[in-house]
Amino acid sequence: MYPRLLETIALFKNQEIREERKVVLQPLIDFIQKRTEDERRTDINFICTHNSRRSHLAQVWAQMASIYFNIPNVLCYSGGTEETAMFPKIAETLQEQGCQIFKISDTENPVYAIKYDGNRHPVIGFSKKYDSPFNPDSGFAAVMTCSQADGECPFIAGAEKRISIPFEDPKMSDGTNEQTRVYHEKSLQIGAEMFYVFSQIKQQQ
Repeated sequence: MYPRLLETIALFKNQEIREERKVVLQPLIDFIQKRTEDERRTDINFICTHNSRRSHLAQVWAQMASIYFNIPNVLCYSGGTEETAMFPKIAETLQEQGCQIFKISDTENPVYAIKYDGNRHPVIGFSKKYDSPFNPDSGFAAVMTCSQADGECPFIAGAEKRISIPFEDPKMSDGTNEQTRVYHEKSLQIGAEMFYVFSQIKQQQ
């Protein structure tokens, strides 16, 4: 991984994960653990209302965590209850924290390549509905990253397990002097929790 990114990952140790959050994260740990033990691919689709902020951060940090802890055959995706666009501040925040960001297409819904390692395939970031053909259609964990999406989607077709891990929306800081700080801190929180999840996975010897 890129050196600046490793510096950001080192900051995760300073992020307190409260016991009540560990309880919330446990179902995702259990899903990944079972898939790892069964030597099956682990597909995770992080879902939020607009697929513009929290779901992207969760997807990117979870994918990186799987690599960092050497958990094999993990593929992370994201989607929304509707398609909008990945909010530019997300790409900016990830770049400031050590990723390399390349805009593949510059449309109303841009497509980004988010690289975290020079020799690994980037995470592809763009807004899409959770059931987009780009995402898995069966056997995946649907992780709801906001309570609104959780309420609007009583049923996720093809999901093997549905897990609610809500995060507070950094959107509340948009247009204020606090925006950069809020997005930075939200990214650190989500990153720390995803790294905690993968740090708990035990691999067979």
